[in-house]
Amino acid sequence: MLDFYGTTLANGFMLGTAQYPSPAILADAFRRSQASVATVSLRRESGQDRAGQDFWQMIRALDVHILPNTAGCHSVKEAVTTAHMAREVFDTKWIKLEVIGEEDTLQPDVFGLVEAARILTEDGFQVFPYTTEDLVVADRLLHAGCEVLMPWGAPIGSGLGLNNLFGLRAMRAHFPDVPLVIDAGLGLPSQAAQAMELGFDAVLLNTAVAKAGDPAAMAEAFAIAIRAGQLAATADPMEPRDMAAPSTPVIGKAFLL
Repeated sequence: MLDFYGTTLANGFMLGTAQYPSPAILADAFRRSQASVATVSLRRESGQDRAGQDFWQMIRALDVHILPNTAGCHSVKEAVTTAHMAREVFDTKWIKLEVIGEEDTLQPDVFGLVEAARILTEDGFQVFPYTTEDLVVADRLLHAGCEVLMPWGAPIGSGLGLNNLFGLRAMRAHFPDVPLVIDAGLGLPSQAAQAMELGFDAVLLNTAVAKAGDPAAMAEAFAIAIRAGQLAATADPMEPRDMAAPSTPVIGKAFLL
């Protein structure tokens, strides 16, 4: 069981709600994956009386935890304002905090991220920061009040997988008691399994499922891979070695003279 800010999740699958071919396919993807968290952008809602209400009712019907995000925000002020609006709309203290600093890679602006995390934490938010695998930035985010870290695997929507295995292993080793979520860049279920094998607590993804030929089937495949990786991590896997070792014992083997 996974604990995020005192909330226990049934599994480590966080799934986005954007870019699906239809609402029915989105709902089917959540049903087959049994994802425990749905990430939602405020831009799908509107301040007008009826705008966005059908989508919000559908998300409520999924019966999962809601994690609003500040996707597309490029400044501290924009991210903080969006977070406050999201808290009102979605009625949750959770916020996936994004402060984008570079257009081509959508890499986080880590300086703005730390500042925004501090402001929001002091205002009662429970912040899930989309960050890099930089250990110094991670430490600053924790000191700003974050209790979860969400390093990217690769640029958002790229499907490249885990680009910096050394950095991600180092983060897991350096913060053994902090919930860690791989956020962004996963394209295949095998990459999600690899993240869980590294000891991460959850993965968050959207494009790999929503843009698949069969989103619901892909969502289920990711769910199976996440579970497999989690089981592997807790099963005390063997260490890799440079030399071969026979898997069949040689003691008692018959020798021909």
